[in-house]
Amino acid sequence: MSSRQFRRRPSAVRIAVLTVGAVILLGVGVWLGGHPGWMPSALRSAFVNDSGSRLMQDVVSLLQRDYYRPVNSGQLINKGIAGAVASLDDPYSHYFNPGDYHSFLNQSNPHLSGIGVDVLPDRRGLMIVAVFPGSPAARAGLTRGMVIVRVGTRSLAGRSTEFSSSLIRGPAGTKVTVTVVNGKRRHVFTMKRAKIVIPVASGRVITYHGVKLGYLQLTSFTQDASAELRAAVRRVLRGGARGLILDLRENGGGLLDQAVGVASIFIPDGTIVSTDGRAQPRQVYLAQRNAIATQQPMVVLVDRGTASAAEIVTAALKDRHRALVVGTRTYGKGVFQEIDPLPNGGALDFTVGEYFTPDGQNLGGGGVRRGQGVTPSIYAQDNPRTRLDEALQAAERTVANEVR
Repeated sequence: MSSRQFRRRPSAVRIAVLTVGAVILLGVGVWLGGHPGWMPSALRSAFVNDSGSRLMQDVVSLLQRDYYRPVNSGQLINKGIAGAVASLDDPYSHYFNPGDYHSFLNQSNPHLSGIGVDVLPDRRGLMIVAVFPGSPAARAGLTRGMVIVRVGTRSLAGRSTEFSSSLIRGPAGTKVTVTVVNGKRRHVFTMKRAKIVIPVASGRVITYHGVKLGYLQLTSFTQDASAELRAAVRRVLRGGARGLILDLRENGGGLLDQAVGVASIFIPDGTIVSTDGRAQPRQVYLAQRNAIATQQPMVVLVDRGTASAAEIVTAALKDRHRALVVGTRTYGKGVFQEIDPLPNGGALDFTVGEYFTPDGQNLGGGGVRRGQGVTPSIYAQDNPRTRLDEALQAAERTVANEVR
């Protein structure tokens, strides 16, 4: 008896989809082969060689002459490049088409605009985790721990955070009505939307059992973040702060040079971070020798949302014995990216190397895999359902004990 393997015959629809997909990928390969200047040097060698370029030119001629219908070249290019980058199986590498890249460049505020709150997803809607002073939400009386369950007449239960947030956003001066749940009580608030501008860095003096402390918050590592934080540090020190708390919770990172600048505010000399990449030689980034706060006890407050550049700063302060770390494990990202603009107005945001802490540790899980992150010196976790910030209380207690 002969041995024969039986396979399910693919449907006509599946064949058509695969055929079109193959043509699209082939077309993009052809286009890139004929236009290698569009790619960053790190990717160019992977796509283009002399024989491949000639083959691609031959194939594109056939497609242009014989393909059964016209194809939008712009869409072909955008979808194909996006697919090529997606095939890297790297969650940190992306292709920005021209529209997306324009929006990316114009992003100025990572927070929910319109009423001035930070939110987390909740099965009932959006849980408020922060209300910004002076915002419409603050004036209306919204507080941390409330859950927004309805916007106008639309329920948010089971909706995505993006969808729910889009209902709240709107032009400044227009009104929005939200229904919130606070414990077992339900309240309705009508607010006038406003343009919310939240500083990247902020600082204030707080008192814990008679000890003045400087509370510093940094939300992202955008351009000039280190200068803004440096100014905030000076303010709290002039205000009599005897210890410092740097809150990096939910800080997803940003620019590497800003991470070095922020760490240099507190570390006077030595290594902050080192990087290594296939196309980039190993580089060691040293403190910039202009630290302004080296005597005061210090705590870095982190959580699982502390990532990338924020982890670099946290690890540097911990490894150099400059600060205790309070909170939970950080995100665990051990690689960094660069953004290369493309002639079509888009850009590639892709992984180019790994970074290492002063102790030589990589915080990732090997390559682009998520790792263990920075382990806190003192474990503390906030409960967003309470009005108290339990993690901040632990940080206050920790640094105040160091002052005494």
